[in-house]
Order: sequence, then structure tokens, then C-alpha cells
Amino acid sequence: MKGFIIKEFYHIFRDLRSMLILFGMPVVQVLLFGFAISNEVKNAPIAILDHSNDYVTRQISSKLLSSGFFIASDAVVDESHIPEIFRKGKVKEIIVFESNFARNLEKDHEAHIQLLADASDPNTANLIVNYTNAIINNYQQEYFAGLSLPVEITTETQMLYNPGLKSVFMFVPGIITILLMLISAMMTSISIAREKEMGTMEVLLVSPLRPMQIIAGKVLPYVILSFINAVTILMMSYFIFGMPVKGSLLLLLAESILFIVMALSLGIFISTVSNSQQMAMMLSMFALMLPTILLSGFIFPIENMPMALQILSNIMPPRWFIIIIKAIMLKGLGLQYIWKETLIIAGMTLFFIGLSVKKFKIRLE
Repeated sequence: MKGFIIKEFYHIFRDLRSMLILFGMPVVQVLLFGFAISNEVKNAPIAILDHSNDYVTRQISSKLLSSGFFIASDAVVDESHIPEIFRKGKVKEIIVFESNFARNLEKDHEAHIQLLADASDPNTANLIVNYTNAIINNYQQEYFAGLSLPVEITTETQMLYNPGLKSVFMFVPGIITILLMLISAMMTSISIAREKEMGTMEVLLVSPLRPMQIIAGKVLPYVILSFINAVTILMMSYFIFGMPVKGSLLLLLAESILFIVMALSLGIFISTVSNSQQMAMMLSMFALMLPTILLSGFIFPIENMPMALQILSNIMPPRWFIIIIKAIMLKGLGLQYIWKETLIIAGMTLFFIGLSVKKFKIRLE
């Protein structure tokens, strides 16, 4: 019995995959969950439109930016630039000070601030507005507490793109992305691995088909089936959950096909480096599921994460597709606003297809 147990330890220590599952996965999961899951506001990009530019508005702006919760982003010249700034998607909130702010406080004992928030992510928008109101209220208590007459700074909040703060507007784009990513990649990741296990790879290797043709033949059926799946999900989100499609439906479907092809090419690449269906499935689950959920910005804001995870999130395809879906469905934007994200996904598609062709072995080992 002692010798048998020692033998099992040797088997485990010699198997790199077993060691990775035993010790690698727990460490990675703890780090991801520990650093990525955060409901706090950190370094949220905001813009300030100061019509008054007096000592009070400058003090409030300084207090907001020095709090550690916000960072200044695009400069706003006037109200006409506000829609364009929100369309770019780089700003979470715009704070608008009325004209003659300090004089209104002195004369009427009341001044107004307008808070405009991008509510395509309702949880983040609500948190940012609450943090802003708390800082403004704290400023009032510090500077106006000793005055004989009450002085009040009132805020008016406007939630853009999702006035009702419906959580479904946040979850539907993320669910669409995750389902297309995981289903497409997992289905194709086991395709070539299945051929190796069943012994039918020899038939493909002796056929006149080239590696690129074999990979294309593996991908195309899944493209059609995954596209039907995507259309079904979009129809359910529109008719059941009331998710709007303010932009071009044709552009949305074209972007979905591009993302599906990218996910399928990633799955094919995983299958070319896997010797069994079990290994292909494990790689798909380990490399795709947790990073897709945690590092795509679907649930937790990316700007809240440590810089290392923010950099890592840039290579997560779902991050860019979620931006595309929200831009088309909620903001009604066209290709001129999402061309960068589209090019990133297209580049990833070509990269994974190239790797798959390179890794495809024309001889059995």
C-alpha cells in the first residue's frame, strides 16, 4: 500500500496537467476573484463643464478629482459636445456647473449642478452619481456649516441611454457575448481532438485537402449554427426583455458573425494543440470561462481593477464585443464609432486562424 501511494504521487508530479489543475487553477482563481471583483468606484473617467469657473466650482472640481474615485478625461467646451463625448464611450459622467455659481450661492443661497451619467452600465452609473453627490454634500458641510443662513447646492441627475436603470440593459449584452464565446469555442475545440481520438484523422490527412481547407470545413458549419443561435438570443432579448436596437440591425448581425468566426478560430486553435477531447474541454473552460466573465467588463468595471489586469483585459475578445453591442443597441452608433473595436476582433481572428494553420500537424505522432 505504501509503495502504491508513493507511485501515485510520482504519477501526479510527473503530469504537468495534473499539477496545473491542483496548484495553478486555485492560485489564478483567487487572484482573479480577489482583484477583479470590486464594487467600488476607482479612477472613473469624468468630464467637467464649468460655465461659471469661479472659486467655488474650482474647489468642488478639485475635491472631486483629488478623491481618488475620479480622473479627468475629455474637456467639454459647451453642451453641444456632450453627446459626442458620450458616444466615444470614454467618459462615465459629465458634471455641469451653472453660470454664476458662486454669486447664486451668495445672493439666492442656492446653486445647481447637473450630473449626466452613461447608464448603459446602470450599476456603475448609479455608484458614480452617488459618490459625486456624497463628495458635494461633504463640501457643503465643510464650507457652509457655520453660516447663519442655509446654503444649498442641489444636483439634478440625468441617466443617458437607460433612464429606468434597467439591469437587463447591462446583462443582455454580456450574456450574448459569453454564450457566443463559450459555445462557439467549446464546440470547435473538441472537433479536431475528436478526430484524433476516434482515429479518423488519417482520413483527413490522406485526403487532397490542405490544412486551411480542413480548418475552414470545420469552422463553416459552426458559423451557420452559431449565427442562428445569435439571432435567437437577439430576438429573445428584444421581444422578451425589451432590449432596444437603436442602431443598424445589419451592422449588429455583421459584427456578431465576425465575433463568432473569431471564437470558432480560437476553438480550432485549442483543438490543434490538444491530444484529447478532455484536454481540449479543460483548456476551453480554464482559458475562456473565468477570464471572459471577470475581465470583459461585463459585471465588474475594468477601471476598478489593478493595472496588470487592465492590461490583460485588452487581449480578451469579449471586452471589445460588449462595447460594440452596447454602442449599437443602446446608443445607436455606427461603424465610425466602433471601427477600432472591430479591427481588434478582426485582427484576433486572423491571428488565431494563422496559428491554427501553423499548428495543424499533417502527420500523426
